[in-house]
Amino acid sequence: MSSADRRADRRVGVWLVGARGSVATTAVAGCAAVAAGLHPPTGMVTETPPFLDSGLPALSSLVFGGHDTAACPLPKRAEELTAAGVLPHGLAAAVRTELSAADAEIRPGGPAAGDTRTDEELIAAFAADLADFAARRDLARTVVVNVASTEPVPGPDDVRLPPSSLYAAAALRAGCPYVNFTPSTGLRAPALADAAAASGLPHAGRDGKTGQTLLRSVLAPMFVQRALSVRAWSGTNLLGGGDGAALADPAAAAAKNAGKERVLAETLGRAPEGEVHIDDVPALGEWKTAWDHIAFDGFLGSRMILQTIWQGCDSALAAPLILDLARLLARAHEAGLSGPLPELGFYFKDPDAGPAALADQYAALLAFATRLRNAR
Repeated sequence: MSSADRRADRRVGVWLVGARGSVATTAVAGCAAVAAGLHPPTGMVTETPPFLDSGLPALSSLVFGGHDTAACPLPKRAEELTAAGVLPHGLAAAVRTELSAADAEIRPGGPAAGDTRTDEELIAAFAADLADFAARRDLARTVVVNVASTEPVPGPDDVRLPPSSLYAAAALRAGCPYVNFTPSTGLRAPALADAAAASGLPHAGRDGKTGQTLLRSVLAPMFVQRALSVRAWSGTNLLGGGDGAALADPAAAAAKNAGKERVLAETLGRAPEGEVHIDDVPALGEWKTAWDHIAFDGFLGSRMILQTIWQGCDSALAAPLILDLARLLARAHEAGLSGPLPELGFYFKDPDAGPAALADQYAALLAFATRLRNAR
């Protein structure tokens, strides 16, 4: 058996923070479906030719667990997503065994209402859950991925770490690579800077780029490259589900919008007029509509407008990216890489470093695939 074959046989943990949410459920069900050949790997960049010989763990080798404060079991959540049109009819039943196995590995998150534990006690408990998971399931390594609801940016006088940072600190303590797919603070809490630097662990984030900002990162370079002056760029998001409810909080929405605005400011060289508004529309359920209105000047000052409409399902857009990132971080950890991985900026609104334009980010990702291919 070759070293590549032996590596593919090693099981890799994927620990999802927010493990009973829509994105996590779709990722677990989707992984099982693709691994079994029930559906093609649509949306998974790591299943395209440039990545096939980069030593990534096989989808069949991924073992799921996680933390959540919700109680709805994954098989039931998958049935709800089927009714909402997110998962195809019959898939929840076809992968029920895999969903039940993942659900059995979900541990209580926190801090929940009335939880009197200190930050240190919570971090220790979460890290112990990760260590127990790795030991019981005989895992080569575990990647922690935050897919929980967006939290507000912590205030300057807050004396406690936000929940996302508690989970990130636990990942460091347990020796796990970390991905922050949300706009929440995570590893970017100043109190975690030294621990993150000393950990020797690879990490990536923040805020997954799945819809409106993905399109912005393609369109904005077009205006720059064609020397067209953007006067204003406004946007509106209409969404329901858990994300809509969470982002109805202005503080949480502000955290989300910061990444959207960053792409335009970095690509255009300045922040154009206009804002992004997020509206909670419960009737939309798991679906969202994103609308952009771009006012720009052409030759001799002629005024023009471009409008775009993006309609999609966030869970179905995000799930393949979660699987990509878990595999890439696992391979990076195996290869001995550490610190932030700017080459993975392709996946994020607010990456640790690197270019903002999608084409440049994709080129960096392809170079990263080559780096992994050549790693030990």
